Amino acid sequence: MLDAFAKVVAQADARGEFLSNTQLDGLAAMVAEGNQRLDVVNKINSNAAAIVTNSARALFSEQPQLIQPGGNAYTSRRMAACLRDMEIVLRYVSYAMIAGDSSVLDDRCLNGLRETYQALGTPGSSVAVAIQKMKEASVALASDTSGTPLGDCSSLAAELASYFDRAAVSVA
Repeated sequence: MLDAFAKVVAQADARGEFLSNTQLDGLAAMVAEGNQRLDVVNKINSNAAAIVTNSARALFSEQPQLIQPGGNAYTSRRMAACLRDMEIVLRYVSYAMIAGDSSVLDDRCLNGLRETYQALGTPGSSVAVAIQKMKEASVALASDTSGTPLGDCSSLAAELASYFDRAAVSVA
C-alpha cells in the first residue's frame, strides 16, 4: 500500500532517476488540495451510514428479488452482511481518497472480492449497482460546497468517482 508520494518516489527510485518537474508539480497540487481532500473524506465519513442505507434501499427497490425469500439479502443475517460489505467498500474508497492512490483499495478490499462473491452465489452485478449508488451519493456530497469552504472540487469528485468505478468493475 502506497500513498501518492511513496508511489512516485518508488517509481523514480526503481528507474534510478530524480523526480521530474511533472511529478513534483503533481505532488505539489496534491498538497495544495489537501484541505479539500480532507473535507471530502470527512463528508463521506460523517454520512457513511446514510450513504450505505440509502444506497441499499434504492438497490432493493430496483431489485426486490434480493430481499424476497431465496434472495441473497433475505433474512436479517444476509442483509447485515450486505450492508457490512457496502460499508467496507465505502471505507476503503475513503482511504484511497485520502491517500490519493487506489492501491489500498485494490490490495485490502478488491483483490479476490469477485471470486468470494461468486463462491457465495452473490450476484456481482447487484453489488456493482449498490457501489454505483454509493458513488452517486458520495460524489454529490463531495461536490456540495454549501456550509464548507471547499471551493471547486470537480477534480476530487472525478477522482472519487474513479475509485467507486474501480470497485464496481472489480465485482461485476
